[in-house]
This record gives sequence, C-alpha cells and structure tokens, in this order.
Amino acid sequence: MDEQLQNRVTYMIYCINAFADRYRLTAKQAFAYLNRFKGISFLDECYEAEHQLSLEDAVNDLSIICKRNGGGLG
Repeated sequence: MDEQLQNRVTYMIYCINAFADRYRLTAKQAFAYLNRFKGISFLDECYEAEHQLSLEDAVNDLSIICKRNGGGLG
C-alpha cells in the first residue's frame, strides 16, 4: 500500500474510533452506522479538507452528514 493511501486509511480509522467514543459505540457499530448514513463516503471524498481539521471537528462533520442522510445520532 502506498503512503498516501495508508495515511487516508489511518485517518479514517481514527475518525471511526473517535465517533465510536463520542457516541459510546463499538468501532464495528460506528463503522456500520457511518457506512449506512454516508459518513464513510464523506470522509473519503472530503479527505483533503477534513484531515486538516481536528478529530473533534471531523466527528462533528460526520454527525451532521449522517443526520442529513437519516441517521439518528447527534
């Protein structure tokens, strides 16, 4: 895996775990929720901007995106 892809994957894992911590979910539950309500797609598509923000800001953004797509957390 090249370094840029590894950095992207690592960032997404950090975001999933931070989201899980905020909402008291397991990492597996957080991933399923984020995947279902388009949070994972958002992180992938907006990586260039999002990875420059704090994890707290990224989790806030994920909460907003998921809520807009039918999620109930946040």
